[in-house]
Amino acid sequence: MESELLVILDQIERDKGINKEILIEAVETAVASAARKVWTIDKEQEIQVVLDRLTGKLTAYADGEEIKSRDFGRIAAQTAKQVVIQKIREAEKDVIYSEYYARIGQLVNGSVYRIDKGNIIVDLAKTEGFIPRSEQSSKEEFKQGDRIRAYVLDVRRESKGPQIVLSRSHPNLVKRLFELEVPEIYDGIVEVKAIARDAGERTKIAVHSKEERVDCVGACVGMRGSRVKSIVTELHGEKIDIVRHAEDRRTYIQAALSPAEIVEMHLNAEEKRADIVVPDDQLSIAIGKHGQNIRLAGQLLGWQLEVFSEEQWKEHSGKLPEKATESMVKDKGPSVADLSGVGDKVIMALNENKLSTLEQIAKSSVEDLSQIKGLGKVKAEKMIKEAKKLIKQKKKKG
Repeated sequence: MESELLVILDQIERDKGINKEILIEAVETAVASAARKVWTIDKEQEIQVVLDRLTGKLTAYADGEEIKSRDFGRIAAQTAKQVVIQKIREAEKDVIYSEYYARIGQLVNGSVYRIDKGNIIVDLAKTEGFIPRSEQSSKEEFKQGDRIRAYVLDVRRESKGPQIVLSRSHPNLVKRLFELEVPEIYDGIVEVKAIARDAGERTKIAVHSKEERVDCVGACVGMRGSRVKSIVTELHGEKIDIVRHAEDRRTYIQAALSPAEIVEMHLNAEEKRADIVVPDDQLSIAIGKHGQNIRLAGQLLGWQLEVFSEEQWKEHSGKLPEKATESMVKDKGPSVADLSGVGDKVIMALNENKLSTLEQIAKSSVEDLSQIKGLGKVKAEKMIKEAKKLIKQKKKKG
């Protein structure tokens, strides 16, 4: 036991990085405490245990006099074993904490171990992490055994070990995915200026090229969209708008609200607010489903954006409403953008055929609607039914 203990302590120092002297002191203190519980000794007497650094022999002293007991060897062996095990566990916890604390803001790969009360427990090989409900995308579903990639949000020290908090909804998850897929971003040639994300639905990412010969948007899209498609697949179909960043605020706003066309802009740089006027048939595109497009564009720019159709702008005579765009969107009620399966391209095709409102779609025939590019009879029939349903809901609320 004596020489074996030193061998074990040497091994722990090499493998776990724990200073051997710290281990020796821990063993001496623990053995002294255990010995006091077994031996009948006055409370005033001090017990000291010394571990010989050369032989590994443990010797006990009470007030400076050596204590010899047949029980000491058994006590020493049991206690030393417990201390060594405890120190190994503590060291492993510290190593894991340090490793993942350094990886905050990075991506990690793992597999779904289990789902516990809505939290996704992720097996990271060396340890476990978890994705709380608040950091999950509402459109994603995982089951046990699925491979998963997540963003390290936080690492906390707790008595049972480090708690690694992961995220699938954080905007920087998308940023890190672009760094992996786009070499120009990783190399610093293309810079990600801002990200606005509605997890599971849509992300807008603003990029800028530091070299004129490199097209920042083209680099992110990739050949035939290969790069951005990989990220969309990783995010389970989440739409991604790649916006070209510009120092000129008007140019930047136009890019952020694409594909909507802008007729007028009224900027207030001090308050970081912009009133945007679009053609009457472009309002639903500018606003987006449930106000998503204008909201994400505002987050991307860090400005408060309000959008008006030309008719609305005339009615207001250039006067700003008291409430911000999000409240205006709610007041307008459902629009064509709220129809299921209707994206920007379909909306633009509908607008070209003078079908920019739910009322116009509801009055259309299946035959006429199915002639529009991107629509078939089944989808046209579904759109008409859904438009009528949304109009009824709108009237009830009104």
